[in-house]
Amino acid sequence: MPKHSASLRVPQEMRARFDEVAQLTDSFSQTFLNDEYGQLCCELSATLCRKRPSPLLTGKGPTWAAGIIHALGMVNFLFDSSQTPHVASSQIAEYFGISASTMQGKSKQIRDLLRIHQMDPDWTLPSRIEGNPLVWMLEVNGFIVDARYAPREIQEEAFQRGMIPYIPGERESAE
Repeated sequence: MPKHSASLRVPQEMRARFDEVAQLTDSFSQTFLNDEYGQLCCELSATLCRKRPSPLLTGKGPTWAAGIIHALGMVNFLFDSSQTPHVASSQIAEYFGISASTMQGKSKQIRDLLRIHQMDPDWTLPSRIEGNPLVWMLEVNGFIVDARYAPREIQEEAFQRGMIPYIPGERESAE
């Protein structure tokens, strides 16, 4: 199902940079967000560390931390005041002591590099998987169907193939 790995494995030469960025994103997540955001930020940081060459080799740690949080915020509607948690984009930039345009530029760089988009199933918070329609869309005999409403046999096949995170109605995760 996910294109990204939940692994926090990082090449040895990137370990110090990963630790720096992860500490910054963890601190922000603990203060303003939640553990889910903190974990996803670490996963995104590790993914960026594994890129060759890693984009984290250049730039400052706080800039990368802000960009990572902003990129994940774009996927998960963090800036929508009707959502919980909710943080204004400017609050992230202010927290890290950088300009909003610098943060947004880094966020765009991350999103472009990893082809991340709004409601991206691979970067959706686990608590929001069930409500993200992009997670559940399947093509069956040339038709797009929502796996949550498909016959049980199709759901089981899709789950076995790793196309959906769990069989709807069975809240077990495929971890």
